[in-house]
Amino acid sequence: MTKWMMALVALVMAVPLWAAELGDDGLHKTDWFRDTFKDLQEDYEEARAEGKRLLIIFEQRGCLYCKDMHEGAFKDERVLKHLTETYYPVQLDLYGANEMVDTDGESLEERLAARKWGVMFTPTMVFMPPEIDLEKPANQQAVAIMPGAFAPGTTYDLMTWVAEQRYLDQSEEDFQRYHARMIRERNDGDTR
Repeated sequence: MTKWMMALVALVMAVPLWAAELGDDGLHKTDWFRDTFKDLQEDYEEARAEGKRLLIIFEQRGCLYCKDMHEGAFKDERVLKHLTETYYPVQLDLYGANEMVDTDGESLEERLAARKWGVMFTPTMVFMPPEIDLEKPANQQAVAIMPGAFAPGTTYDLMTWVAEQRYLDQSEEDFQRYHARMIRERNDGDTR
């Protein structure tokens, strides 16, 4: 084998495995992301028909934090179970020019939806309620918005907190208190 071919083989072997997950648009592609027309009214109806909650995830090309989420939290068995069994995840591109339809029926580019909703960081997870109002944009009715990449435990706790609709009465336990309690309970159960 020539030096050139050996160098090429070495280069191919050095490419990180996560690179294979990137689509032509530079965004991560997974089995659990729903491949839709980005019509959030239709996506909501499909999610509801499956007994799931609509979850919108903004990402962008070259986002190191998105990579962290995909390689960390999203690979956690508990989080992955929520992503496949509880939620109907739809990916949007923070700078995307693809047409989409907001929950209020407005047709606009993904990047304009991000501006409309005040999303300026990726990843950002937008958790929708079980019943949405087709007259309001998604950001006005989201029950939780999580900007940033978090560890699996935090991500799992937020997904559980939303799924259990704990946001309806935060007078006793808002997410921060719930998450702190879950950390304590996990640590108390640790037998190491």
